[in-house]
Amino acid sequence: MGNKAAPPSAATRLEVLPRLSGAELAVLRALLDAGGRVIGRREIARQSGLSEQSERRCDAIMVTLRRILGEGSIITVRRRGWRLAPEVVPTATMLVIQG
Repeated sequence: MGNKAAPPSAATRLEVLPRLSGAELAVLRALLDAGGRVIGRREIARQSGLSEQSERRCDAIMVTLRRILGEGSIITVRRRGWRLAPEVVPTATMLVIQG
């Protein structure tokens, strides 16, 4: 009898997500551009303009992106790099567009 609230849509969830920094956007864009393939730290750093920074800068950004996108959103492939989980591609795309 009670009215159950509908689950929030992706657009509603995006409204509560924080804005990404330029570096976070660049790393997320590199993951999206990889099209589901594994992309290594050096390649992400090169594509996102982080080559001159610490090697671990990408790692720190991945932690932030995982907090925003959710657990399991960025898959670590040991000794190779990372890839974006297919189910978060629409949300990640909206974040990049929202920029």
